[in-house]
Amino acid sequence: MNDAPVIELRGIVKIYTSGPLELEVLHGLNLTVQRGEYVAIMGPSGSGKSTLMNLVGCLDRPSRGTYRLDGVDVAGLDDNALAAIRLRKLGFVFQGYNLLGRADALNNVALPLFYAGLATKERRERAMARLAEVGLADRARHKPSELSGGQQQRVAIARALANDPAVLLADEPTGNLDSATSEELLELFSKLHGNGRTILMVTHDEGVAAHARRIVRLRDGNIVADAQR
Repeated sequence: MNDAPVIELRGIVKIYTSGPLELEVLHGLNLTVQRGEYVAIMGPSGSGKSTLMNLVGCLDRPSRGTYRLDGVDVAGLDDNALAAIRLRKLGFVFQGYNLLGRADALNNVALPLFYAGLATKERRERAMARLAEVGLADRARHKPSELSGGQQQRVAIARALANDPAVLLADEPTGNLDSATSEELLELFSKLHGNGRTILMVTHDEGVAAHARRIVRLRDGNIVADAQR
């Protein structure tokens, strides 16, 4: 069993530049997430939580510091290597679902498997298994327009799980849903965590964060609280 942290950030600084101006958004962050944890990242607007999520998701690079993802030092990787890491190691769930409107649920879920080079039969089998995991096996041939918002987000979660990622990253995943549907989705995240998934969720909602087992709070680019529940 691999006991190394799945996410290890050390001394992470992020500076954005615009001409002669520099804005330091993250100020030497240290964060470790162990395999199997369920962590919520909270903070007010401008706290740096979106910047942190982009760095963890290999969508951006730190200005200084080190980041190891599932044992791989990713801070200095080039764009192609970062894209490969994102495909293999990370699953993304966004507030807006980001599904392909002309593709049915099965083909939406299978898309990352196509980019990973899997054969058609294996793609379909694995995509069906992921849809079953989120309770939507009976909606495999439905297009997004034929699904409710909650069902669309379940398809998005199944797609995020398609390549069996080391970390599931969720950015305000219930932001577009009513309270009852949000609760159903959060129960699904808890079930996935119970099955051993590592989840990192960004949210501004205390009720959403309460479902996580650990809450990390950011303010002005610093971690100001980190508590297990």
